[in-house]
Amino acid sequence: MFTFDVNNPHLAPNRYFDRHFDCDAVKILPGEYFATKQNTLIVTVLGSCVSVCLRDPLLGIAGMNHFLLPQDNTLQEGILSESARYGVYAMEILINHLLKLGAKKERLEAKVFGGGNVLKGFTTVNVGERNAEFVQDYLTREQIPILACDLLDIYPRKVYFFPDSGRVMVRKIKNLHNSTIIDRESAYRLKLRAQPESGEVELFND
Repeated sequence: MFTFDVNNPHLAPNRYFDRHFDCDAVKILPGEYFATKQNTLIVTVLGSCVSVCLRDPLLGIAGMNHFLLPQDNTLQEGILSESARYGVYAMEILINHLLKLGAKKERLEAKVFGGGNVLKGFTTVNVGERNAEFVQDYLTREQIPILACDLLDIYPRKVYFFPDSGRVMVRKIKNLHNSTIIDRESAYRLKLRAQPESGEVELFND
């Protein structure tokens, strides 16, 4: 397992066997990602956070991240802002891992999810909308095509990503039985309130 600073994404360690789909699975939490060459189901639950499913369709190498942009401490906008640099880091660390597994960046395809307006008490900015906009802008700049997306709205989502086929199943959670999703994202957001130290990621090449 790779570990990073608490403000940076790390490889998801939560493996289990999914009895419904009869396959090995990994659950990723806020601030985590997972990349694989195997047919391992990748699952996450999103509120205001966003996830990007990336896949090399030729080799079936795929991965998913789960992140939330920190709140900027300045009024600076765009790719040079601290929060945007964190988002770039969250994307590039996943891409970097996919390339190390053998994927080619020019073949990557994306499906994006999340950005729901579910966090209460942040009325000055729609956190989900901000994250959704970042993901779409980033993928456009990097010329990674978006094949499908399910963004915004007011509901959390449970996302199932099947790396072998690229299929994604999304279930909107319209009736919350507890506050786990919101509590988890709120705790994650508090960790990001300090100035993020996103650093640099050097992309792997042959």
